[in-house]
Amino acid sequence: MGITYIEGRFRGPKGEKEVRLLIDSGATYSLLPEAVWKEIGLTPKREHTFVLADGRTIERKVSECYIILQQGEAHTPVILGEADDEALLGVVTLEILGLVFNPFKRTLEPMRMLLV
Repeated sequence: MGITYIEGRFRGPKGEKEVRLLIDSGATYSLLPEAVWKEIGLTPKREHTFVLADGRTIERKVSECYIILQQGEAHTPVILGEADDEALLGVVTLEILGLVFNPFKRTLEPMRMLLV
């Protein structure tokens, strides 16, 4: 599996911050490290339990903010990470933006939208 990063900007009540994001098609929500979400002024809205790749579970708070990528922009939920967490671009954010990750080309591409 290749590792692919993308640059994005996140906007909150106190400003905007550019972030290097790991595209993680296994992550449900996007994640911002503690320094980033605090700088842009995000506050917890709810808490969820998440399962890690090794099977462990963790509790993390979730908020919402605005994301801006080269491919589009939208409002999205984000996990409020801890200081040593890596910024992730998760599947929910990709779907909100109408994007899908192509693992062969390691690019974001428009999603085939269904209305059935």
